[in-house]
Amino acid sequence: MQPNHKPAMPNFSSGPCAKRPGWTPAALANASLGRSHRSAEGKARLLAAIEGTREVLQVPDDYRIAIVPASDTGAVEMALWSLLGARGVDVLAWESFGAGWASDITKQLKLPDTRLLEADYGLLPDLAEVDFGHDVVFCWNGTTSGVRLPHGDWIPDDRAGLTICDATSAAFAMELPWDKLDVVTFSWQKVLGGEAAHGMLVLGPRAVERLESHTPPWPLPKIFRLTKGGKLAEGPFKGETINTPSMLCVEDYLDALAWARSVGGLSGLVNRVKGNANLLAGWVAETPWIDYVARAQANRSTTSVCLSIVDDWFTGLSPSDGNAVAKQLVTLLEAEGAAYDIGGHRDAPTGLRIWCGATVEQSDLKALLPWLDWAYGEVKASFIPAA
Repeated sequence: MQPNHKPAMPNFSSGPCAKRPGWTPAALANASLGRSHRSAEGKARLLAAIEGTREVLQVPDDYRIAIVPASDTGAVEMALWSLLGARGVDVLAWESFGAGWASDITKQLKLPDTRLLEADYGLLPDLAEVDFGHDVVFCWNGTTSGVRLPHGDWIPDDRAGLTICDATSAAFAMELPWDKLDVVTFSWQKVLGGEAAHGMLVLGPRAVERLESHTPPWPLPKIFRLTKGGKLAEGPFKGETINTPSMLCVEDYLDALAWARSVGGLSGLVNRVKGNANLLAGWVAETPWIDYVARAQANRSTTSVCLSIVDDWFTGLSPSDGNAVAKQLVTLLEAEGAAYDIGGHRDAPTGLRIWCGATVEQSDLKALLPWLDWAYGEVKASFIPAA
């Protein structure tokens, strides 16, 4: 039977993600619009965003935080282009974003001493093979595979190289071991449901030391430059952004940080995420036609949960017909207003991807689950294979 109760907020996209509960445009009323971002007011709002990030994420005092252009991608690229080249590089890739960083390092920066440690979707590379005499580049949470790192114990304290971590779908949702991470990047539009186009770059003391002791052999675009006269440029870490930010987006991020404090800060956010992920896990355990892409339970993402359709009828279809079934399923749920944007990533195995981040209400996720069963049954009953 078709369910009669729908999620109040059917936004389950893995980015940009659902706005925080209760959000309305009124939250932006105090935005510093029509003013220079370099005015006292503008810099104060930007600095508040940096300080709020430190407070909620519990970033150590000796780590620097900057707002940078081009979302998480810009933050990662800034780190790669500014920091790499002094040592060999190990790149870990178990989904599309890690593979993208590997491509940039080998094909754009053309670093010869680069090792790629890969794993298929659903798995992690062998972490014991990582050479920490190298700089190490990795994602904490594989947004397109639903596979995350379970902890940071595999990273030694006496490492010689830097650890550069893309944490865009992990920050504010998972505990990050700051002492193991020299560079961390993320964006506003993931766990806190902020607006896009702005990235966050967090540098530990070892990364700052690298910046001040190593000059890359390649030209650096203006928006990537983090040093001046051989020293760290302090301005970006005090709210003096390299390019012009959207003060409307800044205000939205400040609102999201205030909401994060209201639900208990980092621990409250993590608990909301775990509650959502556990609810979805209960449904997966009881549903024979669906399973996780991630093979090991300890490695399953609690934010971007990636699911495969596994019943015999579906697995017997051709790849093109399987893609068509998944597309019909997603389209039907969207047409009914039960779920938006839950198709698997284009580079991932065919299936679903359901965001369980902190801004998703557990009641909405609970309301979604009967619709998934109903929609799959409808598509299965009516599907006609391509000629």
